[in-house]
Parts: sequence; C-alpha cells; structure tokens
Amino acid sequence: MDPASQDINLNSPNKGLGVEPSDSLSDVPVEGAVGNSVNPLPPGLTEEEAEELRVELTKVEEEINTLRQVLSAKERHSTELKRKLGLSPLNELKQNISKSWQDVQTSNAYVSASATLDDITRSEAYKKTQETLSQAGQKTSAALSTVGTAISRRLGDMRNSATFKSFEDRVGNLKYKVVGPKGNGEPVTPTDTTPTQENPPF
Repeated sequence: MDPASQDINLNSPNKGLGVEPSDSLSDVPVEGAVGNSVNPLPPGLTEEEAEELRVELTKVEEEINTLRQVLSAKERHSTELKRKLGLSPLNELKQNISKSWQDVQTSNAYVSASATLDDITRSEAYKKTQETLSQAGQKTSAALSTVGTAISRRLGDMRNSATFKSFEDRVGNLKYKVVGPKGNGEPVTPTDTTPTQENPPF
C-alpha cells in the first residue's frame, strides 16, 4: 500500500487501518438492519413454541398494563381519601419521622449506646478531660481578650497620630469637593437636582 494514498482524514472510520479506498465494508451484514426484519429462532425452539411464547408475552404485557392502571386508580383514590381526612403529605412525613424516631429510641442499639455514653460521662477520665478543656477555653478567652484590647489601643493611638489626622482631613476635603455642602447628612430634595450633560462621557 502506498503511504501517499493513506486516508489521513481524522474523522474517517478508516484512519490508521491501512484500508485501501477500493476496500468496502458495505458487503458486511449488519444485525438489526432494515432488510433483516425476521429474528432468527434460538437453537432448539420450533416455530410453534416461539408463537406460543409470543402470545404468552403479549398476555403478560397486557396484564402488566391493566395492573398499572388499577394501581394508578387506587393511588388517586387513596390521595382523595387522605385529602378528605385532612392528611397532607407534610403531615404524613412528620408522622413517619416521629414514628421512625420512636423506633430508633426503643431499639436495642440506641439503648445500649445511650447507656454506654452515660457510663463514659460518669468516668473519671471524662471528668478530667472536661476540666482540662474548660481551663484551656478560659485561658484562650483571656488571651483573645488581651489581644483585642491591645489592638483597640493601637488603633486608638494610630487615629490620634498626625499622619492619620492629615489623611482624615484630605478625605474630608475630597468628600466636600465631590459631594458638596449637601453631603453632611442632609437629605437631597427633588429641587436640588443637578443638570445632566447632553452627551455624558460614558
């Protein structure tokens, strides 16, 4: 095969297979193709047995459809009865959750776990751990309080510094230039509107 005649189209089903353009897959039969409408019988099954099975399959499928229709009608009837009794899906859910929780609380696993937890909370190791964690929490709280006080003090010192006051004055002057004398908390009335440009820059 000449490398120059290889199919280099990446979308081609023949890529990399070295298939000559004259080779064709059109003579390969495809299962389930349009011309193959009759399904072959499985080995050991006669035409009469296959026909009996098809008839039985049809009956079973009809029964399934009938049962689905009956089930659907029963579900609609059940919904109507619940509506008349004032039972909403939310109430049913609450009742189911409540019943499930009661079942859990009375289960052997829950009762034994609860007893085990009670035993643990009464143990000496638990009490020591609880005291240690309590002390650690108090110390951490005191440390954070001290850090907060120090930060507050530093911010107060910084606000009283000359640099901050100079910055604050500049921001105030800039606000006055941008907002004007109405920027000191007074509400702007509809008569105080400023004229707009006919062609704004943006």
